[in-house]
This record gives sequence, structure tokens and C-alpha cells, in this order.
Amino acid sequence: MPSRSTDALFQLIKSLEKSEKRNLKLFAGRNSGAESLKSMQLFNALDKLTEYDEKQVLKRVPSVSKQQLSNTKALLYKQILGSLRIIRDDKNVDMQLREMMDSARILFNKGLYLQTLKVLDKTKEFARTYHQLTYLQQALFFEKKIEGLYITRSIQSRADELAEEADSIVEKLAHINSLSNLALQLYSWYIQNGHARNENDVKTAKLFFEKSLPRNVAQLDGFYEKQYYYQSYAWYAFIKLDFLMFYRYCQKWVDTFEAAPHMIAVETTMYIKGVHNLMSAHFDLMNHEGLAACIKKFKHFVQTPLVQDNNNNRITGYVYLYTAVINLHFLEGTFHRGLKMVPYLEEMLVEHGRYLDRHRVMVFYYKIACLYFGSGNNKKAIDYLNRIIHQKDDLRTDLQCYSRLLHLIAHYELGNFDLLEYLIKSVYRYMAKMENLSKVEEEMFRFLRNAFRFNAKTIRPEFEKLLTKLKKYQSNRLEARAFAYLDVISWLESKLSGINVQDVIRKKYLRETRSVKKIAP
Repeated sequence: MPSRSTDALFQLIKSLEKSEKRNLKLFAGRNSGAESLKSMQLFNALDKLTEYDEKQVLKRVPSVSKQQLSNTKALLYKQILGSLRIIRDDKNVDMQLREMMDSARILFNKGLYLQTLKVLDKTKEFARTYHQLTYLQQALFFEKKIEGLYITRSIQSRADELAEEADSIVEKLAHINSLSNLALQLYSWYIQNGHARNENDVKTAKLFFEKSLPRNVAQLDGFYEKQYYYQSYAWYAFIKLDFLMFYRYCQKWVDTFEAAPHMIAVETTMYIKGVHNLMSAHFDLMNHEGLAACIKKFKHFVQTPLVQDNNNNRITGYVYLYTAVINLHFLEGTFHRGLKMVPYLEEMLVEHGRYLDRHRVMVFYYKIACLYFGSGNNKKAIDYLNRIIHQKDDLRTDLQCYSRLLHLIAHYELGNFDLLEYLIKSVYRYMAKMENLSKVEEEMFRFLRNAFRFNAKTIRPEFEKLLTKLKKYQSNRLEARAFAYLDVISWLESKLSGINVQDVIRKKYLRETRSVKKIAP
């Protein structure tokens, strides 16, 4: 896993662009005191390091003692944030609204109440345009304070209007809060556990979802209310492996943005996440045409200044773009082409490792392992699977289980039967402990436990028996996760036909596309 320093100051410095570093030096230069000079010496030392090392820092900045280091770091951290704050971003709605509220406060302190109210009117209009209800609430609260203390307008009618609008905002915020809580809790459940493992998980998720969903959802009409409503349904569907429902609500998620395109600039990361989930839905439904179309559109979006000029948007955009492209290679059976991406992915994981969460890195390792496995390079597949297996994480227990199962199959392919006998017992105990065994996994374990006892001639009927058994589970919704994470059917077909997994999938893809062309008018 990429090495990440936990030092907050070091991470902040490494996130700075060249222009931001120049601005920091100008900002700090306004104060030529001894402490400011020390903080900039510390900045220069940290900027040159590739990994945080306190001993190296103290050696490079002799003017800062070990006892002074903590305070000097705190000062530098404050200076960096201060310098970034004065670089005005005219496209950032939050910053513009905060500036408007600051202007209103300054005018109020000057006793210019009518001017304050004019600024607040502009603030409210701007906040309504971009659905920023918390700022709208602040502006209304400020306006009520002015109207309550000073005679500025027709107080009788204005009081009723302000009270009614304030109550409406509170109600909307309550809906948004409930729905955003629900969406976050469902997403957290998925990150922790993955898909539903059994009917009990489905029942638990359903009870929680129905209990937490606001009663009057049919009346939701605001942008954020719709967003969190669709997100909640999307995660609920994904957990219970209803991929068609997942697709429908992911499409609504994205459609809400495209119906209000000015909100894409306000909630860019949320839009990127929505498109990512929509591409994942196409993959889960094995809709290669829909996935290819989404990738083409998203690739263009990632190149826009809105994404490229923001470090967070750029990294997130490329992570999801690469994930979708790998998924398309899986669907089309072009694993060798997908492997050409691996050096770029490795470079990205090193360069941006400190900004990527553990879950995302784990997913990348698993997908790279699948690329190598599908192309027939089992040794490299094992290398990447080991990166998942050897890390002590409680995230995505389902993905960790499937990594271990694919690990077993890769060792079987390499003929490591002595090691396999030990691994099977270990993995079976692990998965049983996680209560993660499905019918498909049970059949796989049963097969692998006995597979090395057969020779090349007698093994073929066993492959055929296993393939027949597993095909019966393809229509079982709760077994879908097994086929989504690991295409066991294609692996068995590859064993029976004597070709790599990717060639089996490629033949299926070409056969399907030819059928579609014949049907098309």
C-alpha cells in the first residue's frame, strides 16, 4: 500500500501548487519577524522532503530547536491557510456567500442598516439560486435581528414574510438532514460490509431504510432533497444487489445535476461520484455500450478546467475514470490492453497515495489482480492479492474474502497444491468467521479441496459438474455478488476449452455484439 505520512503540515505543503507556494512567500514576507523567518525556513525544508522525517527537518533547520518545532509548525500551518484564503476563487459559491455575509456584518457595525439589508437581499437571492439553504437561513436570521431592533420597513407585513420563509427553510433543512444521514449510513454500511450476504442482511437493510426514510418524501422538490433521496435509494439497492434499481437511481442522481447544470460547479465531487456510480451500474448490468458511452462523456468532463484546476476533483475524476475503463476491459475481454494501464495506476497510487482512501486503493489492487488473472499471469495476480490480504483492515470484508478466494484459484492454476491444502483451511475459517460464505463459495471450496487429487484426464468431468451447479445460482439475487466479484463461470469455461479467461469473455462479447447488430433495424 502507498506510504502516507500522517503529519498534517507535511500533507498540506505537498498539496500546494507552484503559484500557491509563491503566494505563501509573499504573504509571509509581510511579517519579517524572527518567528516568521523560522517558519519559512521550515517550509523550505519540508518542501524538499519526499517523506516526513523529523530528524531530517531539525537537521536542515538548525534555527528551530526540537522544543520549538511544534509551535513553528503550528504557525506555518496557519500562514499557509491564511495565504490560501486570500487567493480569491470567484467560482466558489461558498466563498462568495461568506464574503457577502462579511460585508453585511461590516455595514451593520457601521450603523448602515438599509445598506446591510440590500446586501442581505442579494445574499438570499444568490443562496436560493445555488440551493445554499444554510446561508439563506443565516441571512434571514440576520435580517430578523435588524427588523427586530430598528424601524427600517413596514414591520407588520415583513415580520410575517420573514417568519414564514424561516419556517420553510427549517423544514427543508430537516428533510435534507434526514436524507443525507440515511444516504451516509447506508454508504457506511456498504463500505464496512459490502453487499448483503443473506436474507437476514436484506431484511435488516430494508427495516432500517424504511424506518429512516422521511414520510413526506413525495413532496421533496429542492435540489439537495432530491440528491440525497436518490443517493439513499441507490445505496439501498446496491446493498441488496438490485442492480437494475441501482442503475435507475444513479441515473436520477446524474439527471438532477444535468437539469441544473450550474450546480455541477457547486457540487463537483458529488456529480463525479454520481457518474462513477452510474458507470458502475452499467458494469454490473454488463451493459458495455452504456458504459462505453458514459466513459466517453466523463473523459471529456475530466479534461475541463472545473476538474483540472482543483486537486481534489482531478484526483477523484481520474480514479473513477481509470476504474470505469478497467471495467470496460473486463466486459469486452481485453485484459491485455487493460494491463497497459497498470504502470499509470501504480504511478498514480504513489503520487497521490496520501489523498486516496484505503478502500479505493484496495479496489484498485483487486481489479489489477483480476486483469493479470484473466490474462493468465497468476503470479502477478497473487502479488496484488497479497497486498490486500496482508493489510489489517476491517473495510470491505466481502472484497477481502473474494481476494482470498481468487488467491486460492491462482495458486491452483500454478500447481501449488501443498500450499493450497493449507490455504483452503485458513481461508475457509476466515470466511466462515465473517459469515460471508454463499452457496457459490461453498461449491468452490468443495471443489478446490479435492481438485489436486485428480489428474489431467479425470479433472474435466469435475469442472463440468461444478459449472453445471454454479449456473443454477446465476439467477439467485443473493449469489450475484459472487459472479460480480469473480467470474467463476468464465474461469470454468476456460478450463474446459483450454484458453485464458479473457479469451472466453472476448468470445462472449463478440458473439453478443454480432447478435445485437443482426437484431438492429
